[in-house]
Amino acid sequence: MRFLFLGDIVGRSGRNGVMKHLPEIRQRLDLDFVVANGENAAGGFGLTEDIANDLMQRGVDVLTGGNHTWDQRSLLNVIDDEPRIMRPINFPAGTPGKGADLFMARGGQRVGIVNVMGRVFMDPLDDPFRMVDEALSDMALGQQADFVLVDIHAEATSEKMAMGHFADGRASLVVGTHSHVPTADLQILEGGTAYQTDAGMCGDYDSVIGMDKEEPLRRFTSKIGAGRFEPAGGDATVCGVFVETDDASGSAVTASPLRVGGRLREIWPDQAPANQGG
Repeated sequence: MRFLFLGDIVGRSGRNGVMKHLPEIRQRLDLDFVVANGENAAGGFGLTEDIANDLMQRGVDVLTGGNHTWDQRSLLNVIDDEPRIMRPINFPAGTPGKGADLFMARGGQRVGIVNVMGRVFMDPLDDPFRMVDEALSDMALGQQADFVLVDIHAEATSEKMAMGHFADGRASLVVGTHSHVPTADLQILEGGTAYQTDAGMCGDYDSVIGMDKEEPLRRFTSKIGAGRFEPAGGDATVCGVFVETDDASGSAVTASPLRVGGRLREIWPDQAPANQGG
């Protein structure tokens, strides 16, 4: 199976970048399924139904969330009826939406997705490790699911790395979101799980993690805010992780970065050396 995960889509720049490049990416990489983190897609804060529909019409199959999931309150009225929009599984019981589910890829493959938030330097939600453990038991790789993704939306690199090893052998890909900077540690772990600490963002990198530079610089240098953060509006770099799996086991065979457009050096998975399992 050929799978692509896209990092946090930030504002109009990120949306436009994904909608511009994803059709070509899907065709060139012959993708079976695409997941993107969409929690910053609406003005940098949250997600709306209209934006979600636009992204899904251009080739995103499922959108995951994070700590900004509810910044656009209208999503509360939509998420129960739209399983392709997900929120972290460790939100309190009774929260609208789902944090884990099974989906069908274009070739009939079953794709299990788990969206979870970390707790280090983040909101004090339920135990992410226990919740992921329970979710993975319901979508056993190679049995109930042909591919399993864990999107861990977290601040601490240590917590993300721990989740990668915790799910090793039970997921095809564990990838971090939230930091908006692509890390250089993409690898395949001993149990066959592809792992990267952060996929990076789909947004304008001439910015402070996707936000226009002026207000963050003012706050860092003077400790006085003069307005709200606004997403930077330049050309986006679309950042993600491409994984190809063994059809029988669901384990990752190759894992490669994707970077297209904008300021960062372009990398296509079919050109970059693939990371092989150890």
